[in-house]
Amino acid sequence: WSQMTQTNNKRTKREASVKPSPAATQGRGRARSAAAAPPSRAEPPARPPATTEGLDGAMRALTLALDKKALEPVLLDVRELCSFCNYQLVVSGRSDRQVDAITDGITAGLKLDGLRPLGTEAARTGQWSLLDYGDFLVHVFLHSAREHYDLEGLWNDAPRIPLEVPPDARIPAGDSYDTAR
Repeated sequence: WSQMTQTNNKRTKREASVKPSPAATQGRGRARSAAAAPPSRAEPPARPPATTEGLDGAMRALTLALDKKALEPVLLDVRELCSFCNYQLVVSGRSDRQVDAITDGITAGLKLDGLRPLGTEAARTGQWSLLDYGDFLVHVFLHSAREHYDLEGLWNDAPRIPLEVPPDARIPAGDSYDTAR
């Protein structure tokens, strides 16, 4: 409960720091006259300030995933593209058991650091898991499911955070995923 309250407080502070556009505040506190001009549509929408909240947690989740031999990690910076999180970590496992082991390793490691997921989702077949930590999400896929859902393609406009990934966490060019061991 306290983790959720802290996350809600962070979001409240973040949302409170966003100033409404002049058009949005026009006429507040008094009745608008029938002759009032409609708000200008040329103004860009107000954007939340850039924040790195969640980056440390996502990087810690990456370390924990690599400890469980996760493959092909990608960290997406979605701060400018969505309102529900700042970062999305996507990793793959070689088997359904490894997907579960990676998910369990991340959850246990972050719990020791004082972070608990706000929500979790998992396919019963062990092909996919989602961990929602508020400011960052972790997607753990069996590689064939990762290719099918293509989150990196869906978030094509999201900048990739440069990662130092050990060679054993990469699949060599030309190797099929199923034969990589």
